Amino acid sequence: MVAQTTDNATDQAALRAKNVSVYYGSSLAVRDVSLDIPKNQVVAFIGPSGCGKSTILRCFNRMNDLIPAARVDGEITFHGRNLYDRAVDPVQLRRRIGMVFQKPNPFPKSIYENIAFGARINGYKGNMDELVEQSLLKAAIWDEVKDKLKESGLALSGGQQQRLCIARAIAIAPEIILMDEPCSALDPISTLRIEELIHELKQQYTIVIVTHNMQQASRVSDMTAFYNAEATETGNKIGYLVEYDRTQKIFKEPAEQATQDYVSGRFG
Repeated sequence: MVAQTTDNATDQAALRAKNVSVYYGSSLAVRDVSLDIPKNQVVAFIGPSGCGKSTILRCFNRMNDLIPAARVDGEITFHGRNLYDRAVDPVQLRRRIGMVFQKPNPFPKSIYENIAFGARINGYKGNMDELVEQSLLKAAIWDEVKDKLKESGLALSGGQQQRLCIARAIAIAPEIILMDEPCSALDPISTLRIEELIHELKQQYTIVIVTHNMQQASRVSDMTAFYNAEATETGNKIGYLVEYDRTQKIFKEPAEQATQDYVSGRFG
């Protein structure tokens, strides 16, 4: 079953996906996903491995374009325009819809240059020192790095590196930040810092996060989408959206038995 919220939470959608299916070559990977991502809210994607969470996430800034033989059917609109329109420049799109990956990936440059580099190649003409400071402040890491901006970003701890990557995404002024399991490689204290940061960032940004941690989804998100997968005769998995609603409802009163089984730990 493909589920979609019908209340006014989606009236102000930052992104709209309608009947989105993703293929790798001739193989269907995810089928017929429809959902709206509300502005200035946190949306969590949960579900077992191989159900298409990250695949759909990567559709939102066309990262799947980088995968050979990947094809996206259906429509994803951003400000009323289909992201997959031939006239849309995916590089420009990724400036407005940034991404933070599972493993922290700072550039092998100084902390300062990690922030300044992307802004510079995107044509930023303002005060770079101010941009660096503001980006690091928004990512809640300024106080920890302000005296070592010339040091390598690779010298930071894992949690600090991930917050540096979030600051780097912020620096190019996106509207939406996609996070693909941003805490999976971090210790519990660093994870808590990232979760606190997500709460702060949604005042200015729309955030979509993929997580295998259901407790994390329940803590940080306003809306939750539960995905599942079915096996084909050839052994491939096809992911699909089971249910999408307010997080409290997904975890306390889900409409679908499969969702209830997953959030209660009976499978997955």
